[in-house]
Amino acid sequence: MSQRIPVKELTDSFRGRAVGALADDQLRTNFRIAMDSLMQKRADAFPDEEEREGLRELGNHIKARALSRLPDLLEQLETRLTANGVKVHWAETTEEANRIVHSIIEAKQGSQVVKGKSMVSEEMEMNDYLADRNIECLESDMGEYIVQLDGEKPSHIIMPAIHKNRFQVSKLFHDKLGVDETEDVNELIQIGRRTLRQKFLEADVGVSGVNFAIAETGTLLLVENEGNGRMSTTAPPVHIAVTGIEKVVENLRDVVPLLSLLTRSALGQPITTYVNMISGPRKADELDGPEEVHLVLLDNGRSGAFADAQLRQTLNCIRCGACMNHCPVYARVGGHTYGEVYPGPIGKIITPHMVGLHKVPDHPSASSLCGACGEVCPVKIPIPEMLQRLRQENVKSPAEQPKVKDGGAKYSRKERAIWRFWASLNTSPVFYRLFLWGATRFGKLAPKNVGPWTENHSAPVPARRSLHDLAKAHLNQGDQR
Repeated sequence: MSQRIPVKELTDSFRGRAVGALADDQLRTNFRIAMDSLMQKRADAFPDEEEREGLRELGNHIKARALSRLPDLLEQLETRLTANGVKVHWAETTEEANRIVHSIIEAKQGSQVVKGKSMVSEEMEMNDYLADRNIECLESDMGEYIVQLDGEKPSHIIMPAIHKNRFQVSKLFHDKLGVDETEDVNELIQIGRRTLRQKFLEADVGVSGVNFAIAETGTLLLVENEGNGRMSTTAPPVHIAVTGIEKVVENLRDVVPLLSLLTRSALGQPITTYVNMISGPRKADELDGPEEVHLVLLDNGRSGAFADAQLRQTLNCIRCGACMNHCPVYARVGGHTYGEVYPGPIGKIITPHMVGLHKVPDHPSASSLCGACGEVCPVKIPIPEMLQRLRQENVKSPAEQPKVKDGGAKYSRKERAIWRFWASLNTSPVFYRLFLWGATRFGKLAPKNVGPWTENHSAPVPARRSLHDLAKAHLNQGDQR
């Protein structure tokens, strides 16, 4: 019988969750400390600007080339993996992917699963799906284990428990595991490891994600720092890897720069502690490794993005989290505010084609468009441009907006009227000058509270004299001289 850990319910709206996060001083402190540290580590990892920008350009080129040949590379990957003894499965939806995973476990009469870090499994909500079928699925990544124990979802794609400090983790372990509280981080890690170590030996199936799937050799590459990924993929008799179709690259040579970009951008490391390369199950003359290896390739809206020339660039993402670490909005409200699997800037542009833009209408607008995310992205995804594109799609009707899944959001008549007025004002010189004339003369009569912005800011007051008037006066003075 599985032990199901209930996931804490979130407030329905993005705005509601944001208000709650902004009022949580401890949460904001935790994120500010973590983000400052990660930004500095990335800066230290790329001391040479020319080398960094050249590497980013190369990473962009490699991913763009792979995506341009995506159907062919996926077929090549399947052929090579099958020849290596790996069973390849295709899933269009998360429901289909979960059924495949469950059927593999059921065929082995499995009841216990250990899982390495995998954002695709979070997309699938695999833990809950298996728990409903009496299969225990335990997270083996320390951060993932912490949030699972507390009934939460990850708040960051690289560091799932980044929203917690050591005191909160200590109390959690005390409450859930019955151990003494301690502020020693190393002791906390040892407590988690002792709990997980036996699970690796008892598990019937191990599940992992995939960082890069190499078509040329039929190899699944995973990076990690804790060793749990290696244990999850080798100790149990069956290994199931789940990944998105965009993770395929052409050859091993392409992996080298991408690996450097990933580890340096994510944690400021030149390389992770473990780089696992899996090309098949255990052979007859080998002493360890799984007896079976399965790969589940998930679409879940990715092919829709692939069909759009601009949105295709979202599939370049190598899941480093650098855009989150540098985002002023994410740093203040945290990952749970977004209410979806992928938070932060990258989540704002990939979530719409996974769940539908109408379900996350606030995401594209939850940005200052400062451009930091685009500047630090290791594969040069133009995130600010895509946010602007999605904002435009947001105000179109579903019939007008075929590219983003399920159509755009329904905005109020008041907001539509405001933006139509703004467009008319800025496209008609006569209307603009008439408005300007009135604003400079009667601006003081404007209301001081014109919406949420003015709750914390002073409402802008038009200048007494417009730029046109000042320029005209200046020219007249010149003529008089």
